[in-house]
Amino acid sequence: MGELRGFLRYDRRAAAERPPAERIHDFQEFLVMRPDEELREQGARCMDCGVPFCHGGCPLGNLIPDWNHLVYRDLWQMAIGSLHETNNFPEFTGRLCPAPCEAACVLEIREGESVTIKQIEQAIIDRAYDEGWVVPQPPALETGRRVAIVGSGPAGLAAAQQLRRAGHAVVVFERDEAPGGLIRFGVPDFKIEKQLVERRVDQLLAEGVELRLGVDVGKDVDPAELLDEFDALVLAIGSRVPRDLEVPGRELDGIHFAMDYLYERNRAVAAELGPRPQLDPPPAAGISAAGRKVVVIGGGDTGADCIGNALREGAEWITQLEIVPEPSEHRPDELTPWPHWPLKLRISYAMKEARETRHGELDFSVVTTRFGGNGAVRTMHIAQAAPDPPFAPLPGTERELEADLVLLAMGFVHPERQIAASLGLELDPRGNVAAPAYATSREGVFVCGDARRGQSLIVWAINEGRECAQAVERHLAALVS
Repeated sequence: MGELRGFLRYDRRAAAERPPAERIHDFQEFLVMRPDEELREQGARCMDCGVPFCHGGCPLGNLIPDWNHLVYRDLWQMAIGSLHETNNFPEFTGRLCPAPCEAACVLEIREGESVTIKQIEQAIIDRAYDEGWVVPQPPALETGRRVAIVGSGPAGLAAAQQLRRAGHAVVVFERDEAPGGLIRFGVPDFKIEKQLVERRVDQLLAEGVELRLGVDVGKDVDPAELLDEFDALVLAIGSRVPRDLEVPGRELDGIHFAMDYLYERNRAVAAELGPRPQLDPPPAAGISAAGRKVVVIGGGDTGADCIGNALREGAEWITQLEIVPEPSEHRPDELTPWPHWPLKLRISYAMKEARETRHGELDFSVVTTRFGGNGAVRTMHIAQAAPDPPFAPLPGTERELEADLVLLAMGFVHPERQIAASLGLELDPRGNVAAPAYATSREGVFVCGDARRGQSLIVWAINEGRECAQAVERHLAALVS
C-alpha cells in the first residue's frame, strides 16, 4: 500500500486553514484542500502495515488503505468506487468526522504522524463530483414493498438510500423545512456548505426516494397510521432532548439551548446566502450574539459551532466554560493508549479563531452555581469545580462573570419521547429506544442513529442507517406476499 517507505520520505501535511482574521467575516468553508500532487504524497505515506487498525477505528469500516493507494496511483475514479462501498456520504464525513481512523493509524503510534485520512477522503469525493462520477443509482427492479423513515439526518438518509437501491419504495418524513437534520440546521456553513447537502439529497430524489417536508410525525401524522400504510417504519429521529442546567436564575431571558441558537443562525444564513428551503421556516426567536458578552457552557462540537457563529455575528467577547479539568496536551498512554481515541487537549477551530482575533477564552474546571439579572441574564456566578464527578464547587473559589447571552451546549440526554410513547416502544436505561439489533419491541418498527445508541458521531449515524436497512431487508423478505 502506498509508496515503499513513503511514510519516511514524506512529512504529514494536513489540510490548510484560511487565516482566522479573514474567515470570521464570511461563511465559506475554512479548510483548504492541498494540490493533487501533495495529496498523492499523503496517500503514499499509508504503509503496508499488515493489520490496518484504521479499519477498526472507523465505525463504517472504510477501506482506507485501498483508497489511499489508489490516490497515490492517481486512480481517483477507482478511489471513489472504493470509498462509496462503505460510505454513502463521504462529503459529510470528510468534513465533519473527528477522524477516529487517524487516531488508530499505525503511524500514530508516534503521536501526530498519522496518514491524513480525512483530508484524502474529502478530496476523493470532491474530485468525483467535479468529474461527474457521482450519479443516481435507481434500482433495476421494484419489490412492491414500502418503507417509511422518520427523520432526514445522516442515519435516515443512509437507510433511505440503501433501501431504495434495493428496490423498495421509500418515503422520508421530515418535520423541518429542509432535509439534512443537524447537518443542515446544526452545523454551520463554514464547516459544510449547505449546497453539498442539497446535492446529495438531489441524488436520493433522482433514485426515487420521496421526501415529505414539514410533516411532524407524532403531531401531524399518527405513527400507527404509518404502520398501516407501510410494510416497515424506521425511526431516525436523533437524540434531541438537550441536557439542562438546573441552577437558580435559569429562567432568565438570554439563556438558551445551543441548538436553538444554531438553528436560528443556519436559517439566517440560508435566507441571506442560500440555498433557500422549499418551505418557509418558522418565525425567528431573535437569539443574537451581536455586540454581546457570550458564555458557552460545554466544550464539544456544538459549543465550538456556537463560538464560530457568535464571532461571525460580532460578539463583544466569548467565554467557553468546561466543567472537567484541562486534559493533557499529549496522548495519555496510561488512560487511552494507541489505537484508542486519545483523551487529550484539543483546541477547536472556533476557539483558535477567538483567541487569535482576541475575542475569547476557554476555562476548564468551572461550575456554574447561579445566574443573575433582572428579567434578563447579566451575570453568572461560577466556581472552581472539584476534579472528579459530580464536579462540585470548591468553597472559597466563587467569582462573577458578565454575560448577556448564555448558550447551553452540554450534550443531549435522549430522543424525544412522543413517537416511542405513541407506539408503546420499550426504552433502554438511558432513555433511548431499545433495539439491540435495530428492531424495536414492536413488530415492523426499527430505529437507528442517535435515537438508538445515544448522541454520537456522524460516522456512527451513517453506519447505523446502513445496518438498519439490512435489518429492514430481512424483515421484508420474511413477509408473506
